[in-house]
Amino acid sequence: MVKEGFPFVIVPVAIAIIFAFFQIWIGVIVFVALALFMAFFFRDPQRLIPSEADIIVSAADGKVTRIEDRENGKFVSVFLSPVDVHINRAPIAGRVVKVERFQGKKAPATSNQASQTNERNSITIEGEKMTVVCTQIVGILARRIVCWSKEGDYLKTGEKFGLIKFGSRTDLLMPENVELAVKIGDKVVGGETIIGRLIEYNLTPNYLDNSLAELPVVN
Repeated sequence: MVKEGFPFVIVPVAIAIIFAFFQIWIGVIVFVALALFMAFFFRDPQRLIPSEADIIVSAADGKVTRIEDRENGKFVSVFLSPVDVHINRAPIAGRVVKVERFQGKKAPATSNQASQTNERNSITIEGEKMTVVCTQIVGILARRIVCWSKEGDYLKTGEKFGLIKFGSRTDLLMPENVELAVKIGDKVVGGETIIGRLIEYNLTPNYLDNSLAELPVVN
């Protein structure tokens, strides 16, 4: 369990102990159940990070709810329900070149406007071959975004960089030459599921290769 979850577990347990002292068993059951849920919510499971080159992994657990081809690249949005793991992981290996926090609403995270109007935190990671922007967005239930990384930090693929407390959404903006490996409705696992693969363009057309091969050799 991540350390941010300890207060959410300790407080219900303390209240349950008080109810137990006064033998108010209904109160004990309610607050023990709440403590168990909080421990479950803030869980920090181990993940097997893919070693394949030029991949982008999911930054969060959840369900793919939106895929778009935008002018500035490929866009994939993942919605996290209250029962999903809420730890965010680096989609690629690279240096954090920008961290931006935006104040805003706590409207439903699934809405089209959430990426512009809701409270959010964007982290830009610059790798060797590509730059990816990961945005943490709060929803109706989410009350706080946590980002442990700062500008200048180096992150490995799948490394934990933050979390969103309770229901939320995580967006990825990737280069246009990324071939997506997911579709709307897919369940993804943070740090494990491959979202896309970088495609390197062949700058030398095949017909040029063939024509060069047919040229006579001059001694």
